[in-house]
Amino acid sequence: MNFEKIKKLYLTKIKEIEKYNKKYYDESNSLISDQEYDKLKLEIIELEKKYSFLDHQKSPSKIVGFKPSKNFLKVKHQVPMLSLSNAFSENDLINFQKKIINFLDKKNDFKIEYSVEPKIDGISASLIYRNGQFVKGLSRGDGKEGEDITENLKTIKDIPSFISAKNFPKEIDIRGEVFIKNSDFKKLSNKFANPRNAASGSLRQKNPNETKKIPLKFIAYTFGYEKNMQVKFQSDFLENLNTWGFKINPFNKKLTGIKKLLENYYDLEKKRDKLDFDIDGIVYKINDLDLQKRLGNVANAPRWAIAHKFTANSSVSKILNIEIQIGRTGALTPVAKIKPVNIGGVIVSNATLHNEDEIVRKDIRVGDTALIERAGDVIPHITSIDFRKRVKNSKKYIFPLKCPSCGSNTIKEYNLTTKKTDAVRRCSSEGYECEKVSIEKIKHFVSKEAFNIEGFGKKIVENFWKLKLIRLPQDIFNLDFKKIENLDGWGKQSVKNLEYSINSRKNISFERFIFALGIRHIGLENAKLISKNLKSANNFLALTKTDKINELVNIDGIGETQIGSIKHFFSNTTNKKVLNELVKILSINDSLEFKNDGLLKNKTFMLTGKLLGMSRAEAKSLIEQNSGTIISNVSKKLNYLIIGDKPTKRKIISAKELKIKILNQDEWMKMLNKTS
Repeated sequence: MNFEKIKKLYLTKIKEIEKYNKKYYDESNSLISDQEYDKLKLEIIELEKKYSFLDHQKSPSKIVGFKPSKNFLKVKHQVPMLSLSNAFSENDLINFQKKIINFLDKKNDFKIEYSVEPKIDGISASLIYRNGQFVKGLSRGDGKEGEDITENLKTIKDIPSFISAKNFPKEIDIRGEVFIKNSDFKKLSNKFANPRNAASGSLRQKNPNETKKIPLKFIAYTFGYEKNMQVKFQSDFLENLNTWGFKINPFNKKLTGIKKLLENYYDLEKKRDKLDFDIDGIVYKINDLDLQKRLGNVANAPRWAIAHKFTANSSVSKILNIEIQIGRTGALTPVAKIKPVNIGGVIVSNATLHNEDEIVRKDIRVGDTALIERAGDVIPHITSIDFRKRVKNSKKYIFPLKCPSCGSNTIKEYNLTTKKTDAVRRCSSEGYECEKVSIEKIKHFVSKEAFNIEGFGKKIVENFWKLKLIRLPQDIFNLDFKKIENLDGWGKQSVKNLEYSINSRKNISFERFIFALGIRHIGLENAKLISKNLKSANNFLALTKTDKINELVNIDGIGETQIGSIKHFFSNTTNKKVLNELVKILSINDSLEFKNDGLLKNKTFMLTGKLLGMSRAEAKSLIEQNSGTIISNVSKKLNYLIIGDKPTKRKIISAKELKIKILNQDEWMKMLNKTS
């Protein structure tokens, strides 16, 4: 046994985990995955158990988190915010329960009731209330001292500012997790690496007005210090939290026995990808609070609780190549081609690299060994690089300064809103001069929210492009169907169906026509605003006159960015040619006047699943025409969830929990005095 080698290995791991803690807790940046971090933590603790001479003040067996940032005032927690021991297997749970039974000096058949709570992957926060008033909010910090982030926490709507309930303690420290829903994170993914980083970075803003812009949520689950709280069980405390106005996890349960814990664990792990928030395991707590007090703590973790971590949604693979994909707005997106690897039952061969800045920040190179992470419907991405396995002749990846498709310069634009240069590099060519941009623009043109040409999918666009059947959108309405009939995979009936689909879409609403053109920064909502204001396609064509375009600034919701994009669009000769040709071929309906007192006035709706004989866009338009409002998330603001074929189960579960009325298509049609 070489003591020096063992000590050197131990100190290396301590230094490594300290670096990760600093990045994670102080800079809101995860350098490695949770699984890798847990593995490193376990390795250090196992070394300490095996070799008693190993000891360090910065060991994970002694500390929690990282020292508070200098940017915020330090405040001592009245009751330390401890971390949890981890369980990874059935044996770990059996050992956990045995230790509890031994400590309490009970027989092996002693029944332990657990409060079972999903472990949200967010940022821990402590909320101090006095006489019902929220007076101070702290971060975890190092577990002993936290940062005073009161003003930032006050911006979170889930946190009550005052609680008048009679059974609310005179003084209490409510603890929980600040997080961001995955659906909300999609709008922020260009600024943050993952939802946890987004939550952490937002809470650490010096200006609370910046924090307020981020849709942070809070779920409460425990307490630290309390004064005269009359409650005997953790499950009862959770119910109190609910009546006091706090959000609690909808998957909280009371269970007895390891078998029941495991059944619930596997059931929730299956649902994990369908949830709208990240969970990385389940926390088991002794439900009896008196037993919790008797059991107490060991080092920096309680004896009465443990976190049962989920299996990894990540794996290691080799980067074989880095390819550039080009979108309809010219955005260059790097994609890593990796050696195929199984992640959570799915074979993954591609991983997004987001943008040029991400490649530079993580120093990602072809030939590197990388940790690939996949969660739910999120595109697999590279979390970190194993620099120890990098080959000596490895070269830095140079992002293309010329478009790989058309050879035009690639540029990074200055964003007028953020006052920063965009992270995304784009092809500088306009209109349909770039082949890859053209293909993507045509895919957008035929998509569901645009022309919704059934049977004209992405693969068909690519195939027809290769065969030179289409080059511009108007070519779709002038296809040689006789020629298509002779192509492999096509027959008389399939061609007849395609021809019918195309012809049936020659009649289109003004707003969807604008959206279909694929003008950058002009989404469907902006297209609606423009169509509502301009009324007709002829007025839209008149925007070729510069002074007319500037008049769009009078439309509420249309700003300089959108106007600049429309100017760019009309400054291109090909775009104007496309527009003029389409106006000749199509019947573009003038903008509809939406009723202010329609049948659905003051009602909010959300759609899930496929509707019979009606596209999603048409259904939304019908709701808006009748004074109804479409919202994108299941929340208390929602009045009706309309379900079609194969609806999203998660949305239905959430709607039922919030007691939101669920309608099928026929029931919705009856509200409009129509039949489906």
